[in-house]
Amino acid sequence: MAIIVDSNSKVIIQGITGKVGQSFAERMLFYNTPLVGGVTPGKEGQVVFGVPVYDSVQKAVNLTGADTSFISVQPKLVKQAVLEAVDAGIKVIVIYSEGVPVHDSMEFVQYAKLHGTMVFGPNSAGVVTAGMTNISDIHDSILKPGNIGIVSRSGTLTYEVIEMLKENGLGTSTVACLGGDPVVGMQHADVLRLFENDPDTKAVVYVGEIGGNDELESASVIKQMTKPVFSFIAGMYAPQDKRMGHAGAIISNESETASKKQEILKSAGAITLNLITDLEQVATKLSVSSS
Repeated sequence: MAIIVDSNSKVIIQGITGKVGQSFAERMLFYNTPLVGGVTPGKEGQVVFGVPVYDSVQKAVNLTGADTSFISVQPKLVKQAVLEAVDAGIKVIVIYSEGVPVHDSMEFVQYAKLHGTMVFGPNSAGVVTAGMTNISDIHDSILKPGNIGIVSRSGTLTYEVIEMLKENGLGTSTVACLGGDPVVGMQHADVLRLFENDPDTKAVVYVGEIGGNDELESASVIKQMTKPVFSFIAGMYAPQDKRMGHAGAIISNESETASKKQEILKSAGAITLNLITDLEQVATKLSVSSS
């Protein structure tokens, strides 16, 4: 079993005829992600690596049964792409595009919630269930199926976590990257709830960062979880009012610092990591306990 995406998912790429869309389509097909179509208005009838292109998401859904969309279009076009996908009945959306206008994100995130659609991003590295479906920029070659779930804001740190687990003989169930823009759809707490209810996920690695108050809601979920949660918050030495990498990673008050967030998560029962490399020791213990 997996969360969010699995072998039964049917994926389309909105923006499939662009350079990024074509690149993802080629890799998805090579590693057997169930890509069933693509959408680029005005280019219906074209074929990308054997995959049909449609003018609209609704037509793609009608003809292929698609339920999942990877969006890679210009930032100014993302809002319309998301609204179109939601209206067509798509239930999982990954927005790879970054720099989306904040007011656009606020509008389509709320619209998606009202319609029961999960949105990852904007500026999301994506979602992947190893060996089943990969709608992320995490390369399939570094993935190993397993029972550790990962939820993260940062794609780069996610790669490091995957490598550390793999070096210790551990693999991942599902990896979910939330996105680095100021306003994103799914939050850590949303994914934690899904992992808690997934029988094939035995532990969770939670990677957060400075800025925002997502950890407050996450703490209330972690308190109720039966599975171990290992947390790392990036930006321990970040100065106040300085943006660190992601658009949302800026400390506006003391409660948004890495140390305060770790304190909140620890009090909720999370096993906190001071350095991302501390995960190696944890991974060794998990490997021993699962063998």
